[in-house]
Amino acid sequence: MRPPTREPALLRGLDAFTDRIGQAIAWLVIVMMAVQFAIVVMRYAFNIHSTVMQESVMYMHAAVFMLGAAWTLRRDGHVRVDIFYRRLSARGRAWIDLCGTLFLLIPVVLFIGIGSYGYVRSSWAITERSPDGGIPGVYLLKSLILAMMALLLIQGIAQLIRQVLVIRHRLPGKSPDHEELV
Repeated sequence: MRPPTREPALLRGLDAFTDRIGQAIAWLVIVMMAVQFAIVVMRYAFNIHSTVMQESVMYMHAAVFMLGAAWTLRRDGHVRVDIFYRRLSARGRAWIDLCGTLFLLIPVVLFIGIGSYGYVRSSWAITERSPDGGIPGVYLLKSLILAMMALLLIQGIAQLIRQVLVIRHRLPGKSPDHEELV
């Protein structure tokens, strides 16, 4: 068995890319909260309504969830039912993660990408606008679907590399961050 080594440059680069996107998107939550607060104050204190501001909150909310999904995957933050997972060795967890990435994550991401491509393309073809006179960029909002797919695919590749390295004893496996069973 070889001693564990440092992560390869490709893996570090993919992770760093995901981290930069995730950290940037995290700041959008604060902006979204400030805009939502302004909407409430304008509406109830001054009886002013802004469709553009309301739609901007929806756009930001969509961006946070769709563009932050890969970062959440990177940080192992998705919900996991791990009845057996936490009790496995690092290699056992890597095998489960590898199979999950190969047989669940990547096929679902590709399905979303293939299934939504025509939907996004037709929105771009007509430069779809808000029917309520709000933000004139519905096609940009719909493009987040393909961006999410691409980001999840990039992080999925990073996950595959990491899992193979753990299985081959080239990287140490990390223990799950979940609470231990009593």
